[in-house]
Amino acid sequence: MTRKRKKGKLVTLGISLIVMFFTAIMWGQIKESKSELKELKRQEEKLQTEMEVVQKEAEELEERRVYVQTKKYVEEIAKQIGFVYPDEIIYKPQN
Repeated sequence: MTRKRKKGKLVTLGISLIVMFFTAIMWGQIKESKSELKELKRQEEKLQTEMEVVQKEAEELEERRVYVQTKKYVEEIAKQIGFVYPDEIIYKPQN
């Protein structure tokens, strides 16, 4: 019977070692997954911020697109390059 006990203890020890080995592997993978999750959350926050900036720029561009189609914009640009209405009188100060 002592031989059977030794064999039983060796089997138990072997199974215990295998369980500890797989536990160590799983612990390492969990730790790596947590690290990866933290990095992905950081990237998500960065991308969210960038998306908000891009959306704001898109809104500003849309407002600009609408504005440049107005008569007021055309008049401003025409005055900047020297155009005037036919009945408009320009007063210039004397130097």
